Amino acid sequence: MPDIDPALQRAPARSGVRLAARRFARNRGSLVALMFLIFVHVAVVVGPVFVQHAPERTSPRNALLPPGPVHLLGTDELGRDHLARLLHGGRVTLAVGLFSMVVSLVVGTVVGSVAAFFRGTLEALLMRFTDAMMAIPSFFLVLVAITVLGNSPAMVVLVIGLTSWMVVARVVYAEVLTYRTREFVNAAEALGARQMRLIVRHVLPMTVPSLIVSATLGVAFAILIETAISYLGLGIQPPVASWGNMLQNAQQYIWLSPMLAVWPGVLTMLTVLAYNLVGDGLRDALDPRTAR
Repeated sequence: MPDIDPALQRAPARSGVRLAARRFARNRGSLVALMFLIFVHVAVVVGPVFVQHAPERTSPRNALLPPGPVHLLGTDELGRDHLARLLHGGRVTLAVGLFSMVVSLVVGTVVGSVAAFFRGTLEALLMRFTDAMMAIPSFFLVLVAITVLGNSPAMVVLVIGLTSWMVVARVVYAEVLTYRTREFVNAAEALGARQMRLIVRHVLPMTVPSLIVSATLGVAFAILIETAISYLGLGIQPPVASWGNMLQNAQQYIWLSPMLAVWPGVLTMLTVLAYNLVGDGLRDALDPRTAR
């Protein structure tokens, strides 16, 4: 049998990616949201380099200054530069969202794929445990876990990730059930492929589109949770800035300097909305039933 050119083997995947990209580009709302997310992530990573003020440096004489040439967005109640804290706080909030999404994605993928592929008693135990976790209000579970285990950034990431994997597990479970009995999986099994290889090399790659959509929605959920628990004083603690604890600090000065609350609130709202719009756009672009 003649060898098949690897480039020809990769051609269908490349054409599928190009088709999905064209479909996504036709969704103007999702495209604008993606551009906004790119801008925000670049700003919080690169922006602090160009800001001359340290986010923790206080100056009581300069407390609650209005925007000006020295402090572009003014200062907070301790005289700290508001722009510097917004950029550093955004870095913390977005990092918590991204790493929490990774934790939930890994746990959910493992639980869902193992339950769907091996079936039997293991499936019943894993999926009933998933159902039990979904029955508990996740926000209150996060509050209890943070109170008991501590509120360091790493612990916040783990707690949010370990309380939000259930939706991912359900999605992966349904996808793996769909593909595990397909012809290409049966053929690989007949050729002697081990079960772990079947899952990793043949079944899980088929779930990637659904995982991408779940990842974008998971980041938005994690950002909201982090902002909420930090606003309540249980999440990221000062002097480390996050958009959530900036909102908490600003509530006492809402009438003296309302922009202290407006900027972190608007950025949180727009970032979460943008992630949801990108997730909707990716779902439509990666779903073959929407192809035109």
